[in-house]
Amino acid sequence: MVFHDDELAGRDGDGSGVTDVDGVVWETDTETVTSAAVLGTEETVPRLNEMLAAIPTDVGVNVELKNPGNGSLRFGEKLSEGDLEAQKSIWSPFVDRVLAALDATDHEVLLSSFYEAAVAVAAERSTYPVAPILWDSVEDGISIAERYDTAAVHPPAEMVQRTPFFDDSRFSGTDIVEAARSDGRAVNVWTVETWYQAERLIEAGVDGLIADYSTLLSA
Repeated sequence: MVFHDDELAGRDGDGSGVTDVDGVVWETDTETVTSAAVLGTEETVPRLNEMLAAIPTDVGVNVELKNPGNGSLRFGEKLSEGDLEAQKSIWSPFVDRVLAALDATDHEVLLSSFYEAAVAVAAERSTYPVAPILWDSVEDGISIAERYDTAAVHPPAEMVQRTPFFDDSRFSGTDIVEAARSDGRAVNVWTVETWYQAERLIEAGVDGLIADYSTLLSA
């Protein structure tokens, strides 16, 4: 399924529903999920192969590996070898299904995730470039990127130095843009909400912007 949140309805206490169905995505049967109406429209939640078919093949696709249907995942962590192997066993069947859908298309693909085990399985089982999505540690993110020789890193906007919204109380150490550039990795930043944020991040040297709307920088 192609869906951002865990819950099919509201998020973060918001009473307005993303779809007209309640429930956790992976606890809800497939027919119910795929027939759920999105934001009061006639559009429904698509499967990955349906989404890929709707996107022109000359448009690159960043596929974020969200959740394989398990509540014991290790979010945003750099894992020990033992924990990594256990988590990989959870992710492997799900990632294999995603890879099968991607292999049936001609899109340029980047696979990303907040979960190290998902990045690990994707890197081991495919030739698609991968990227860790960073959460609360620049150093852990860089370490994961180095472990799997990733093509990119995806930090939050407040992790990027030389911007007005850089949070030096949390990320005052390593400069993520400089560290990634020195290793030949792209820096794609999430989630960019305004043109002002976008322009400041571009000035700071990032390579890509992850936003809810493709028209963010349109004149």
